[in-house]
Amino acid sequence: MDRLEAMRVFVSALDEGSLAGAGRRLGRSAPAVTRAITALEGHVGARLLDRTTRMIRLTEAGERYAAACRRVLVDLEEAELQAAGERAAPRGLLTLTAPVVAGTRLLRPLVDAFLDEQPEVQVRMLLLDRVVSLLDEGVDLALRIAHLPDSSLVALRVGSVRQIVCAAPSYLARHGVPQEPGDLAGHRCIAQIHPLAGELWTFPPISEGGRPRQVKVKPRLMANSVEAVIASAVEGHGLVRPLCYQVADEVRSGRLELVLTDCEPEPLPVHLVAPEGRLSVAKVRAFADFALPKLKARFAERVGESRVRSD
Repeated sequence: MDRLEAMRVFVSALDEGSLAGAGRRLGRSAPAVTRAITALEGHVGARLLDRTTRMIRLTEAGERYAAACRRVLVDLEEAELQAAGERAAPRGLLTLTAPVVAGTRLLRPLVDAFLDEQPEVQVRMLLLDRVVSLLDEGVDLALRIAHLPDSSLVALRVGSVRQIVCAAPSYLARHGVPQEPGDLAGHRCIAQIHPLAGELWTFPPISEGGRPRQVKVKPRLMANSVEAVIASAVEGHGLVRPLCYQVADEVRSGRLELVLTDCEPEPLPVHLVAPEGRLSVAKVRAFADFALPKLKARFAERVGESRVRSD
């Protein structure tokens, strides 16, 4: 087995989470997969994986080598597709990444519809609430909800999202509606363990040029899962501060109502982001063209305009 093929086996093992999974994906026997990994380790001169019968884990050397392997394989795939004139025919594995809730609620339905139209494309979705290195992890397109730093990545603007405060009607009926951000200090709050929504909630200044208003809330519940936090709010256990798309369905159905809408910070921009040159690959361009107008329409929706409580 040549080195490039061994790299494919190595990366497949990481994607599948086991050597057996890599064998099933590539149609190779377990001994063949083991030999490929052993050959790579012999070439590199370092152990790449700590492995047992049930799991594998990258060593420090393996982490560096895995990133290099992904870059090599992505560049090779792009070169082969362009040389074969495949720009007009989407095919192959398309890797996407997004935050967990955005990927589940917004991106996944688009992926299903896209795959119905493109029978030669397969999609791998990495739903993670962290910033993924597109080049190191072999990602073709990312949905990013944040202000983007300057980089060589190509960004396609999708829209923007609001950070809102909301609660169940039952909670507001029992505890009252906060009229200004400072009132939140006396309310029961539910917080996501996340830089945007921890124990210190920041709001815009009252007047231009003033200082942002910061309220230290006392969460009765903190969780690293957005879905868990939202579910607790829907059941009437407190006020929560999500991004508007994360609770769009709950607000439309009346299970959550918005408060303090006059105190919302500036919306966060949303982009589809790709490594430089990847949009020239047929499968990537096809998905971007398919998803962009649909995502723009979704993010243009004004969530909660008829579901605001002020009394």
